[in-house]
Amino acid sequence: MKRIKVLVVDDSALVRQTMSDILGSDPEIEVVGTAADPILAAERMRTVIPDVITLDVEMPRMDGLTFLQKLMSQHPIPVVMCSTLTERGNETALKALEYGAVDIITKPKMGTKQFIEESRVRICEAVKGAAAARLGTLKAMRTTKEVAPRYTADVIMEKPNARAMIQTTEKVVLVGASTGGTEALKVFLEMLPEDTPGIVIVQHMPEHFTAAFAKRLDSICRVTVKEAQDNDTVVRGRALIAPGNHHALLKRSGARYYVEIKDGPLVSRHRPSVDVLFRSGARYAGKNAVGVIMTGMGDDGARGMKEMFDAGAITIAQDEASCVVYGMPHEAVKKGGVHKIMPLQNIAAEVLHLCY
Repeated sequence: MKRIKVLVVDDSALVRQTMSDILGSDPEIEVVGTAADPILAAERMRTVIPDVITLDVEMPRMDGLTFLQKLMSQHPIPVVMCSTLTERGNETALKALEYGAVDIITKPKMGTKQFIEESRVRICEAVKGAAAARLGTLKAMRTTKEVAPRYTADVIMEKPNARAMIQTTEKVVLVGASTGGTEALKVFLEMLPEDTPGIVIVQHMPEHFTAAFAKRLDSICRVTVKEAQDNDTVVRGRALIAPGNHHALLKRSGARYYVEIKDGPLVSRHRPSVDVLFRSGARYAGKNAVGVIMTGMGDDGARGMKEMFDAGAITIAQDEASCVVYGMPHEAVKKGGVHKIMPLQNIAAEVLHLCY
């Protein structure tokens, strides 16, 4: 098997070493070099062209955003931004997604054995997703004017039971996305009107970044977008985004839908997990739900979407041509849990059609 060649760019020697150790522990990944700043990185790339670059946001001589812009205009290579958990770092990393970065990870740090293992899983998955990403598709989305232990959801919630359903006619839309999803969600949400049925979203993203991401979307969309908080009501005209590092579940009390935010282990290698959200949708919304699975690496959401399908929900998968990574939608299709497969630009209109 050809290993993914990675160049680690960070001004901290400790971070470079830690990242090299983490990535080198995965048999599918090979660290082919490290660099303390973008100038040195450019020199390293004269001898070996990496498949993926992990890039620090703030560095001497040239900052990460400037290097990213130069890279994307001259020699596009998938980039994963490596950021600290600071307000400035969050905003800069999100800006990097607009400039062409594929994903964001937080810098690794010491902690419990479980914390370190979860960080390793997240970092390696991000790099693999970036290696599989189609940068041309990502660029097209930005320029369009139209628009570890491997747990299942059983560890968070039991499988849905149709007898637990209470009759209601209110529709709810559940969406899952990963690699390439930040731009896909932007395209989707920008097309929705103010009275769109309530939406709950899981986008694989580190803790603290989801609030800034929601704020960014809220500023450009007609629907209100916010990071979900425990007990938030799912209402028309609002999209709730699961907070990074927490699972989000759809619940219902009478005719009121709301979200529950809770901790728990990684599910399908992620927290938040699309499988968890979709399972809760199968249980508490059933045929009143519309499920959408978008671009992303891996299979998170495939099992949960099949459970929604079996519970009577209508399910939609983004098609291969419009995906940055056709992983999650493909797995959902293979499991037989998808009613409709369509381009990203058509999904919003189809969701509205199904809800009215």
